[in-house]
Amino acid sequence: MTDAAEGTRTDDREPSGSVADLVVRRLASWRVDRVFGYSGDGINPLLGALRRAGSPEFVQARHEEAAAFMAVAHAKYAGGAGSPEFVQARHEEAAAFMAVAHAKYAGGVGVVTATQGPGAVHLLNGLYDARMDSVPVVALVGQQSRTVLGSAYQQEIDLPALFKDVASEFLQQVTDAEQLPMVLDRAFKAALATRSPAVVILPHDLQQEATPATPHEHGVVPSSPVWSLGSVAPREEDLRDAAAVLNAGRRIALLVGQGAAHAQQEVVAVAERLGAGITTSLLGKPYVDESLPFSTGTMGHLGTTASAYLMDTCDTLLIIGSNDPWTEYYPAPGQARAVQIDIDPKAIGNRYPIEVALHGDAAAALAALLLLLHGRQEQDYRTEVEQEVERWHRIALERAMTPADPVNPERVVHELNSVLPEDAQVAVDVGSCVYWYARQLRLPRGVPAHLSSTLGCMGAGVSYGIAAKLARPDRPVVVLVGDGALQMAGLAELITVSRLWKGWADPRFVVCVLTNRDLAEVSWEQREMEGEPRFVDSQALPDVDAAAYGRLLGLDGVRVQDPERLADAWHQAFSSDRPFVLDVVTDPNVPLLPPFPAGAAKLDVMRGALASEPDSSAGRLLKRYADIEAG
Repeated sequence: MTDAAEGTRTDDREPSGSVADLVVRRLASWRVDRVFGYSGDGINPLLGALRRAGSPEFVQARHEEAAAFMAVAHAKYAGGAGSPEFVQARHEEAAAFMAVAHAKYAGGVGVVTATQGPGAVHLLNGLYDARMDSVPVVALVGQQSRTVLGSAYQQEIDLPALFKDVASEFLQQVTDAEQLPMVLDRAFKAALATRSPAVVILPHDLQQEATPATPHEHGVVPSSPVWSLGSVAPREEDLRDAAAVLNAGRRIALLVGQGAAHAQQEVVAVAERLGAGITTSLLGKPYVDESLPFSTGTMGHLGTTASAYLMDTCDTLLIIGSNDPWTEYYPAPGQARAVQIDIDPKAIGNRYPIEVALHGDAAAALAALLLLLHGRQEQDYRTEVEQEVERWHRIALERAMTPADPVNPERVVHELNSVLPEDAQVAVDVGSCVYWYARQLRLPRGVPAHLSSTLGCMGAGVSYGIAAKLARPDRPVVVLVGDGALQMAGLAELITVSRLWKGWADPRFVVCVLTNRDLAEVSWEQREMEGEPRFVDSQALPDVDAAAYGRLLGLDGVRVQDPERLADAWHQAFSSDRPFVLDVVTDPNVPLLPPFPAGAAKLDVMRGALASEPDSSAGRLLKRYADIEAG
């Protein structure tokens, strides 16, 4: 789907079929490629309309070239896109994550549908993922017939109350068929304008009604499926004030978030002009080339020691499109003068005291700001930053190659660097695998990587990967997931992969499972934040041979327990003629140690917790990692 549906016709002026058919035509007018969901009686009319729309008339041409010209002409004269494809997940929550991931990988709006009652409830995690990561999603939710609402009917839930927080920017139950085009259009526009989820509730009986005309009379609001985002630029006086702060700085840091996705060249140009170092939020990681000598990697608890150095030593901070919540890893308040650029003025000053606010698109703001910045004559700080980056690369390698029982998970991701295709797409689940992604994987330029970041919901990784593959089926996909997240939801969605993969132009879909039989991130959080030893009953996981399960589904896969086999296993995964489950048995005792100096302050608490545990392996590895970090 494109960001704007321009020049489309509004088919609701010519009534035909049911209201459900009208919904599908409106989705096509909004250039919706696919609808993710799971069936249920509350949306059966909508599913029937999707089925009917997906059965087009076959027109035989006398030559393939003529057929191609016919297709082009049809797109020009018929308006809209083709009818949306329906993608069935194994669970409504997974379908919602797919819709979020579709918006992240493909752009535009992700669309999900579910029935009333439990189906609607299951959508919440995915919709909160969209809200917290600022992603446009529209949810079409069924509801019982209007005649029974208020009777405590089966599966009757107060859906407006259920969704009022997550869809605070737009939430509407349609009560009249003539209202529908306007509500759908406003839902899409609200999702795009606010980059958040919008919810439209469709009673069952309303979906069955005949498509109405749209009379030109009082009380009926006409609407159109058209939206466009203009360019927002900061005020000239704000740009001058920002330039004055940055020009006065001597030790300058850039914190880059996902808001800089379309400003990558401008970010580097500003950093070069200022002699600055660059760090990123977790969501901003794909948008900065980490091969740059002054790119320090991801900041925060799961970040790098180079990023910690940058934040601890800078005297000036430029925040670009980031709302990263790890405030204890920012410069100390008062340490650095700060400027922030954001398209959302509400986000400015949320995480750090800001001296100058620049409301606008990151690319436009940085391009205008660049004209006012002085070239940096002294490069002492840049030299320091580059030395810290080199030091971090040595640390990362030494950590990855630290022996573990049986395999160090950091080495698994480190080995991926040498084989990751330059046209790949990466999906990451939640858990300790995020730490290894942030610290060890250096993405080739142009490789998208996404995860449930701000919500941090386990179990979304495989769903994200599926959406990425459907958006661009000619590109390979890699999913990084722990065994806890895989057991939570990923195993079920491997069934979806087994159902879909034969239609993909490129069958490469690699699910790398870091199997450590432990909820390792929480185990280390207990040690670090609570001073508590690992609680076996809550943390231990059953051993599931994910590769064997994949083979059972008709996929390919292998379980690896020898670190010397990793390189060959990665090559095998990417050369397979079908989706591949790479199940690596890793050591849960590898510590999730925060970057120094913050990590050094945590050592005594972590050691105290580990002293109560019968196995001393985690303590030995913690000491080894602390020694590596300290140099």
